Amino acid sequence: MKWSELSIHTTHEAVEAVSNILHEAGASGVVIEDSEEFAREREDQFGEIYALNPNDFPTEGVILKAYLPVTSFLGETVEEVKLAINNLINYDINIGENVVKISEVNEEEWATAWKKYYHPVKISERFTIVPTWETYEPVSTDELIIELDPGMAFGTGTHPTTVMCLQALEKTVKPGDYVTDIGTGSGVLAIGAALLGAKHVHALDLDEVAVRSAKINVKLNKVQNTTEVVHGNLLDTVNEPSDVVVANILAEIIMSFTQDAFKVVKEGGLYITSGIIGAKKDDVKQSLEAAGFIIEEVMMMEDWVTIISKKPVKE
Repeated sequence: MKWSELSIHTTHEAVEAVSNILHEAGASGVVIEDSEEFAREREDQFGEIYALNPNDFPTEGVILKAYLPVTSFLGETVEEVKLAINNLINYDINIGENVVKISEVNEEEWATAWKKYYHPVKISERFTIVPTWETYEPVSTDELIIELDPGMAFGTGTHPTTVMCLQALEKTVKPGDYVTDIGTGSGVLAIGAALLGAKHVHALDLDEVAVRSAKINVKLNKVQNTTEVVHGNLLDTVNEPSDVVVANILAEIIMSFTQDAFKVVKEGGLYITSGIIGAKKDDVKQSLEAAGFIIEEVMMMEDWVTIISKKPVKE
């Protein structure tokens, strides 16, 4: 089968939004080539090993690459992607150069291209993300391994927003908790919550491709008995309060349903929000506080923000 590689040169601010657009267009995954990645200094906090090639990165901004099958509808799909990206300007998202390029690759080259980007990486005290094709031996008895195939759906578990969400879940989820994961993507956060001992995880996504992929990853990690993956929009499918709710989505979307989120978090429960660029941090904080949440912690990694907030207990 022939595949078309769709390459988009954009800004760091637009990465999450453009990635979501590509995912909704039918891409099975998104490669992120960040100009800052090669030169970035990293703390050896969890024993990570990095082997980066400068030729894999742009000189500025970010290049996103997605792979779409070559069909008679490809031209129409590409035009819809371009239109959706241009529309991000209406949400005050800087799309930068917005250079779109298309090239053709065969299926074997596409599959090989995916694998060179991903290796096991320890992202917190306990969590390690391991691609399905890699062999990895745990280095500690309490280490939690999440196996993912990046080709299944957007979300490899190594983006700063996802890393901070997993770190936040590690701090907050207790055995027996009920957890809701809004916009589950590849299912990585839902899997993380289940591995931490959650009694029930309700994971939902508006994209049916993501739902199918998350279900596969849930089974791959053997947490299907406690993790339910459904097709749903925001909180439409949530029928009972949760101890922890996590939403790793765009700041604008988070702010659009904070009142509803407040209703589904148990008293004393926690709401983890991420996918927030630094410039939107105060806006999201104000929205959460206006809904009744108390800000417990603000986590930052690069230019991304994760906020842990709490629903107070009525006296």
